Amino acid sequence: MGHLKGVNKTMLYTCGHKIPDSDSIIGAISMAYLQKELGHETKAVRQGEINPETAYILEKFNLKTPELKTNFAGCDLFMVDYNNYTEGPDDLKDANLVGIADHHKLGGLITSAPLEVWIRPVGCSNTVIKEMFDYYNVSIPKDIAGAMMCAILSDTVIFKSPTCTKIDTKACKELASIAGIEDFKSIGMEMFKVKSQVEGVPTRELVMRDYKNFDMYGKKVGIGQLEVVDLSIFDSVKDDLLADIKKLKAEDGNDTVLLVLTDIIAMGSQILVATDSPDVVEKAWDVKIENDQFWLKGCLSRKKQVVPFLEPAYK
Repeated sequence: MGHLKGVNKTMLYTCGHKIPDSDSIIGAISMAYLQKELGHETKAVRQGEINPETAYILEKFNLKTPELKTNFAGCDLFMVDYNNYTEGPDDLKDANLVGIADHHKLGGLITSAPLEVWIRPVGCSNTVIKEMFDYYNVSIPKDIAGAMMCAILSDTVIFKSPTCTKIDTKACKELASIAGIEDFKSIGMEMFKVKSQVEGVPTRELVMRDYKNFDMYGKKVGIGQLEVVDLSIFDSVKDDLLADIKKLKAEDGNDTVLLVLTDIIAMGSQILVATDSPDVVEKAWDVKIENDQFWLKGCLSRKKQVVPFLEPAYK
């Protein structure tokens, strides 16, 4: 059965993390296509609901939404865009993990057998998957190439994020060429306009749209992020967002919940704070929390500009 070791002669599932973003959903689709071309019976699935940006991408390129699947015990699983237990299915330890394609730090997984691992310090998992297509000499269909291009534009904030590398920009341009798209940056701006639509959306849905849990030296920390083209769209809902992250903190027993409101044009983030440890949060960036919030100039990335500062402050 192709190149993967330890794969049963059953369905191979490709799946991203628990609260999926565009990289996770498109990564599952692109990985499923690659593995199918390599000889495996494969199915792309998702652990959670898709967000408006991802729905825009899927509709634009006429791709089917992967079906929801939350149980993986006894199943062959190729993980995309994460490599830890926190963001995985609850029964991840009972799954047969055969591969990982990711761009995050190592998350403490333990496997019973060797597996294929592609982890690179780049801005997007779909950049890694593009390299896998190239390595295995598999052609990418136009529709999947266009969606992969969008995933890279999303994760790298149209190349503005500090996580973005030359490898990402090269992959994105090559994918745009395959898809026959010239002005790919304008599609990126369209995506972020879709992301910026918050009117009428329930507060909890906004908080959870791109939300991740972390264990920081024994303290539970939740960090959500909303990327928009103008922070003023939050003026009428900011108080509700603050109230909701305080409620979420209590519900989940977290020490801290942050909601990172990122303005991709102004190149910075307003951080809303619900915490039992304000001294830790202030120490992380040498800031002063006022009215349960503070501004971080130049902050676009949770992965590079939020987590690496906050986690050591808990030591």
